[in-house]
Amino acid sequence: MKLNRLNNIGLTIGIYVLSIAQFLVFRILFFIIGIENIDSISDNSQMIAGAFLMGVRFDIVICGYLLLLPFIILSIIDFTGDYRKIFTKVAFYLVLVLFTIAFLINAADIPYFNQFFSRLSISAFQWFDSPVFVIKMILEEPLYWLYLLPFFVLTSLYFILLKKLFHKFQVPGNGKLITRLALTLVFLGIMLIGIRGRISEKAPIKVGTAYNTDSPFINQLGLNPVFTLMQSYLENLDNRNQVIRLIDDKEAIVNIQHYLDIEKSNDYYPLYREVIPDTISKNKPNVIIVIMESMTASKMRRHGNTDNLTPFLDSLAENSYYFDSIYTAGIHTYNGVFSTLFSYPAIFRQQPMRESKMLQYNGISETLSALGYSTSYFTTHDGQFDNIEGFLISNHFDEVISVDDYPEDAIKTTLGVPDDYLFRYNINHLNDLAATGKPFFATFMTASNHGPYYIPEYYKPRNEDVRDQAFEYADWSLEQFMKLASKQSWFNNTMFVFVADHGLHKKRSYEISLEYHHTPLIFFAPGLLKGKHVFNQIGGQIDVYPTIMGFLQQPWVNNTLGIDLMKESRPYIMVNSEMNYGVIGKNFFLIVKPDGRAGLYKYKKKSMVNYITSFPRIAKDMDHYAKVNLQSFEYINDNGKNHFTLTR
Repeated sequence: MKLNRLNNIGLTIGIYVLSIAQFLVFRILFFIIGIENIDSISDNSQMIAGAFLMGVRFDIVICGYLLLLPFIILSIIDFTGDYRKIFTKVAFYLVLVLFTIAFLINAADIPYFNQFFSRLSISAFQWFDSPVFVIKMILEEPLYWLYLLPFFVLTSLYFILLKKLFHKFQVPGNGKLITRLALTLVFLGIMLIGIRGRISEKAPIKVGTAYNTDSPFINQLGLNPVFTLMQSYLENLDNRNQVIRLIDDKEAIVNIQHYLDIEKSNDYYPLYREVIPDTISKNKPNVIIVIMESMTASKMRRHGNTDNLTPFLDSLAENSYYFDSIYTAGIHTYNGVFSTLFSYPAIFRQQPMRESKMLQYNGISETLSALGYSTSYFTTHDGQFDNIEGFLISNHFDEVISVDDYPEDAIKTTLGVPDDYLFRYNINHLNDLAATGKPFFATFMTASNHGPYYIPEYYKPRNEDVRDQAFEYADWSLEQFMKLASKQSWFNNTMFVFVADHGLHKKRSYEISLEYHHTPLIFFAPGLLKGKHVFNQIGGQIDVYPTIMGFLQQPWVNNTLGIDLMKESRPYIMVNSEMNYGVIGKNFFLIVKPDGRAGLYKYKKKSMVNYITSFPRIAKDMDHYAKVNLQSFEYINDNGKNHFTLTR
């Protein structure tokens, strides 16, 4: 093939390069217009360069999506030569139209970002019920016209250069048919990898992949607004992300303030309550939360299991502050992480850490950061999965240590490194944090108690069932961690908190499995907490953060639905599956289905009798409590009341 002629692959590569160059110009404009969001260019030069490189990754993804069909058309032409002129024109105009739309989105994204400090999403179309008003508002603002100027210039240039590229398209291509076919298939495979944006099989590129710094602007600089718009549109189609309307918002807020004993409410933040301890502690101990994968309470001896699967956890519970009636909010790991760290419930299939919202909350990370703590999150596997890394970094976590930080030979499954390696590898990291002189807050998310199961050859389980082996190994790993921690200088001034992300059930006795939600909750701090206690009050993951703050005896502001279990009480706790919601009380368990049908059970007696007609007032009270809590959370999210700025 002559250098001045292009086959299907060469032409497509040329379009890639041309299109990425155009996106780069828009990113430079975005950077220049938003440069005031960066304190110092020289101090952040590396991060800025990294954001531009990240932008190329997202641009490749978008180019791959837009060029997939044109490449197939060009390949057919390249092999057959039939209807060459017609199909070449079809491919040309298809590329031109698709990328013109993409460039228009990039142009519109700049004023949108300036207004909302967020890249373009489906939220931009929420005013379509008043189109005349919106169009007039846009046309009457002269500044908006300025953003159309680069769009027209760049699109015109793109048209000229694209035409020149297509003039070099040679049909049919040179070389043997089998060779050309093989090369075409290989290049198609490369395009598909480019569309994923990552080689990792766990998850494709996410919005959170771009969140690598503590600067929101630099993080968003690496995004492509076509990607964020597509992502938010797909999420909007997903029933999991639909808002709920269980009761009236005003009724929910009035009642939640009653349940939480909020006598004098903030004018804007209905959950806002300042917490000032009677005595403020001068000591700021370290805090380590271990969120244990699938560690249902029913596997512990103290809750009736006779297989001795969790000897260490049982021993720890017997020598600590143990809460025996605690329940997880949802059924997924992302529910467990979110509810534990930010003290809000799960709502059906909603993913609160999803990319298109990337909301901020006044979680424990921000509260402790304001008190001078460093904040770290450690996981065994891909930090991008469930968008956890991007969400946490945007919510005051200084760092997320994930599979990319471990040696390659330590990674054993899709879930990354085994639990004991997670702890063993990161103990030195905790030492480094302690050496800074600042107190540290660390969250560990384990994974070995989840398939694909991996039991290291150096651990010898007693049971034959692989699931039981996984529980044994997970428990043993916790023991190894505490043995290592006990040898460190910071141990006696550290509070350890153990809770599950969710449970695991073998038998589904009710439509919402209690085994899937009942979790151990352990506060262990031999140098700080005196004696041992068992607490029987009802509570949930959403109460972990406020209870920790109560133990720390530091002033803080609670803007959540959680309570301090040492000082407050709740009549019920909510649990959520993807379809039904449940309410657990001292004696009864209420399950409500999407169509409103409900069942009321005496769960402590494991009764399957539905007492809904026998105790209608109790069922109504429990149902109202759940609706108030769930609708309050929805209202908080929908109306921007999820976060206020903390002062240091």
